Amino acid sequence: MFMLRPPGVYAAQGDTFLLISALRREGLVPGAQVLDVGTGSGALAVAAAQLGASVTAVDVSRRALFAAWANGALRGKRIAVRVGSLLEPVRDRRFDLVLSNPPYVPCPGRGLPAHGAARAWDAGPRGRALLDRLCRDAPRVLNPGGAVLLVHSALCGTEATCAALERSGLKTQVVARMTQPFGPVMRARARWFERQGLIDVGEREEELVVVRGERPR
Repeated sequence: MFMLRPPGVYAAQGDTFLLISALRREGLVPGAQVLDVGTGSGALAVAAAQLGASVTAVDVSRRALFAAWANGALRGKRIAVRVGSLLEPVRDRRFDLVLSNPPYVPCPGRGLPAHGAARAWDAGPRGRALLDRLCRDAPRVLNPGGAVLLVHSALCGTEATCAALERSGLKTQVVARMTQPFGPVMRARARWFERQGLIDVGEREEELVVVRGERPR
């Protein structure tokens, strides 16, 4: 999938494509309201629009939002874009499906990067700084019967994501998995992961998971 991607904007990778595969199994009806949180280059937003959904994309990066809008326009699809953190720009709206490939790579320190490419992956010492916020808040913007699809590394705790979504009142399940070798960012931190007990010594692969949570009707 060719995507325009300005410097510093997250490129679609294995996690993106795993989430797109789960999205395509959702059976969206034409006009379904879909939200893409942390859109990056807009790959998820474009995929949802091509399935006939009405798509809103959110990101803290104006470059990312321009890429998402432009990549939709190149395919004859309109993607509405909103600048801001996570669900803040759409807190008063409701959606049938919320998608997110959020930052989830564990990193030293408790703060999140204020700017630069690392905003697309750094997520605190356990990789859950943004995941936990999404699990808490996403149900608040779902229509009854709506669902959220989140992709992340199992390094961050698949069971933790399911439990967090269930505490928010959603019925959860893991709907997709795949194993892939560490990419450059993960390889660079592998020794630190070992010291933190996040991986076994010498482990250089990660499992990616898509967790689905559904709001009761």
